[in-house]
Amino acid sequence: MFPVIYSDDFLLHETGTFHPEKPGRLTAIKSALERAKWANQIDWKSPTSLEARSPLVWIEKVHTAKYIRTVKQLSQQGGFIDPDTPVSLKTYEVALLAVNAWLDGVDLAMTGEPSFVLARPPGHHAEPSGGMGFCVFSNAAIAATYALEHGAERVAILDWDVHHGNGTQAIVAQQPQMAYCSLHEFPHYPGTGAEIEQGVHKNLLNLPIKAGSSMADYQPLFETKVIPFLTDFRPDLLIVSAGYDANHDDPLANISLKPEDFGVFTDYCLQVTRKIVFGLEGGYDFNSLGASVVATIDRFRYLE
Repeated sequence: MFPVIYSDDFLLHETGTFHPEKPGRLTAIKSALERAKWANQIDWKSPTSLEARSPLVWIEKVHTAKYIRTVKQLSQQGGFIDPDTPVSLKTYEVALLAVNAWLDGVDLAMTGEPSFVLARPPGHHAEPSGGMGFCVFSNAAIAATYALEHGAERVAILDWDVHHGNGTQAIVAQQPQMAYCSLHEFPHYPGTGAEIEQGVHKNLLNLPIKAGSSMADYQPLFETKVIPFLTDFRPDLLIVSAGYDANHDDPLANISLKPEDFGVFTDYCLQVTRKIVFGLEGGYDFNSLGASVVATIDRFRYLE
């Protein structure tokens, strides 16, 4: 069985009909997983409720108190964190629940059980003092922080979203027990992630990708850069910011990956460790998004 952490409550973060980061992203993925030939091997898990565990103690280790208050206040009245990131009545609670889902993924992975966190809003653009780019709280960095206090000595984050995770990088750069590797279209939103950005602890690996690139460009980078960087770091846990907007059909970027390529990426991750948490970031073409998540999880059917 492969755990997928999901709740219909994640659909309650309303962004508007024409916003790319909409609830339909999750329903498209869920439908694709339910159609998979191994659908009966999925263990659908609900995230830990906010009554059972408040994630605020972990969010506060990453984000400023002022920013957390701002999100809560905006959720009470409606508004925007930035022009791309709307906040609706349920956004604050949904964002808290999403963090809990990522923490649940860490709990599973630390016992050797990989999982996929099918949650929203995404998080890798959220910096300590503010969200942006559809992201509210920095889920991957919060999960890494939690892991370091729950048995892990070193945590690596691999970000294959087509956009650079500026928020994750800002947090990881200050933590020598964390490492961050990102492959992203460059130059592209948010404009960060140049190769020279390595951090004071040399724990950052940024691999800019040119528009129009395909698997023929990604695969050598995985083999000569990504895997050596991650294996040299020797993480106790690997967190994957699993964005699928590098697909050829995605409307928000210019990379030409295919859904099956993400299965190959997963194979590379398994060369590093089986203790993996995959968490959804971007991906805005519903068909390729669903197929890509299926391709990711498909690789685990062959594990004993």
